[in-house]
Amino acid sequence: MARYFPVQKTTMIKPEEVERKWYVVDASGKVLGRLATRIAKILMGKHKPNYTPHVDTGDYVIVVNADKVVLTGKKLDQKVYYWHSGYPGGLKSLTARQMLEKHPERLIWLAVKRMLPKNRKGRKMLKRLKVYASPEHPHQAQKPEPIEL
Repeated sequence: MARYFPVQKTTMIKPEEVERKWYVVDASGKVLGRLATRIAKILMGKHKPNYTPHVDTGDYVIVVNADKVVLTGKKLDQKVYYWHSGYPGGLKSLTARQMLEKHPERLIWLAVKRMLPKNRKGRKMLKRLKVYASPEHPHQAQKPEPIEL
């Protein structure tokens, strides 16, 4: 006995069909990790109904007021960021408090970078993230939509 099973098609978007929007996010008073996860999802395009895993469908994100981001608990003094210069004895480190004072943009940039895929696609997504310590940004011509996270 033959049964009828309705066929449902999964829509797969092509790279040339991707429409990218610009969003602006105010980071003042927001918790760093929670903010970074939402930004990473927008950069990956997972907030869109036509998300396709093998196609970069993400949007542009502008983050302003990066110097007013909040870290919970004792992370400001206990979280340490390490990197190496490549030379012998070249291990460098900064606490989150020092990083927030010297390079507030880098704090958000690093948090988002570590949440994105570690491949060519992830590097391409990261180029669409623009982080600024002040409330001004040079992307007014793109007419970014303010988004509340």
